[in-house]
Amino acid sequence: MTVTVVPLFLHYIDSLVARSLGTTVPLSETSPPHCSRQKTGRGALGPVSGRRPASGTGVRGRGERSEAFRGDACPSDARLVARGGGAGGVERGGCGRPPFCAPRPQLPAPPACGPDGIIEERTQTKSCLEYSPAHVDSVSVVAALNSDLCVSGGKDKTVVAYNWKSGNVVKRFRGHEREITKIACIPRSSQFFSGSRDRTVTMWDLRGPSQPRQQFSGHAMVVTGLAVSPDSSQLCTGSRDNTLLLWDVGTGRCVERASISRNLVTHLRWVPHQPYVLQTSEDKTIRLWDSRGLQVAHIFPTKQHIQTYCEVSEDGHKCISCSSGFGGEGCEATLWDLRQTRNRICEYKGHFQTVASCVFLPRALASMPIIATSSHDCKVKIWNQDTGACLFTLSLDGSGPLTSLAVGDTVSLLCASFSRGIHLLRVEHSRGLELREVAVF
Repeated sequence: MTVTVVPLFLHYIDSLVARSLGTTVPLSETSPPHCSRQKTGRGALGPVSGRRPASGTGVRGRGERSEAFRGDACPSDARLVARGGGAGGVERGGCGRPPFCAPRPQLPAPPACGPDGIIEERTQTKSCLEYSPAHVDSVSVVAALNSDLCVSGGKDKTVVAYNWKSGNVVKRFRGHEREITKIACIPRSSQFFSGSRDRTVTMWDLRGPSQPRQQFSGHAMVVTGLAVSPDSSQLCTGSRDNTLLLWDVGTGRCVERASISRNLVTHLRWVPHQPYVLQTSEDKTIRLWDSRGLQVAHIFPTKQHIQTYCEVSEDGHKCISCSSGFGGEGCEATLWDLRQTRNRICEYKGHFQTVASCVFLPRALASMPIIATSSHDCKVKIWNQDTGACLFTLSLDGSGPLTSLAVGDTVSLLCASFSRGIHLLRVEHSRGLELREVAVF
């Protein structure tokens, strides 16, 4: 006790005398251990180690490790404050210890960089606009109807057509009795379909009345997959009841039915220019169905986790599937070849919870092909499609699980969330490839 207290008391007395004389007292070996300094390239202030910031204050990089402060770690967020730019005088602090410990200000840490100096993640600094909300509860799904309008659905049982460029609701459609789970739009049309937990599928027309144009009833459980044929004449639906149904859109009649044990459908996507429908399942498999007779044409290698979602490239040559998971186990997206080899091409690993959605991004956005994924970990990531490198990560803190992702136009993404509605994101190139939240509704 004597060895520790006496040097501390003497240094305290020396500092008071020096302050009264207008001089400074250099730090010496008598300085207490909790305020020890280590000389670094930044002068007398070294990097912090092992301290995590409060939520939303830090910059997270690869491996999701956070660093919010620069300077040595000092209890109660305290640091030495040097006068005159050297190891000079010290000022009174607020850490409850002797007066040479002062509150440590938060200084910005440099963004973490990925391969080739690409910024992998940056915390949003600019505030975003708040548009009129589309829904009054959690949003389950969002899809782009055209370059100005999106269609969304959620727990409020309502389908909403929204102009995301002006921030206004265009039309609300009511008719389902339970949560909306899936939406599929007819390309180059004002018509779209919605699936629900009420086990039905409804067809709507933005240019028509708010009442359903057509209804499709045939599943015994929640509808979890919708896919429209390239010529818009057929609709394929899937459910947790292990069945796929093929419908004639014009008549509303079911023309084909297929059922496989344990095939709990999670998503469907029609392959452009082909008679094939891609399907993901809770049985961890990805199946390719031939709509001519609704037979399985190919089964991709079984994954280790539930496959939650699938997307197909515009040329129909490649597809992506998404995996469930937790703590980084699983939580990946996988790129597959849809042509004759149908091999796995690449995996994208970096999310820490279930990957709920994925999209192929327009080629005009970057010099290389890129994709985007959204996850229950509140993050949207952009990836190099060919190498699997993560190019950028945007963290939408406070949004809850991200449930759906859609391409709005050549530079915009729409991301549905559990807690904060729909996020409008924009891809920018001012400081390299970046993703920024510009509005929420």
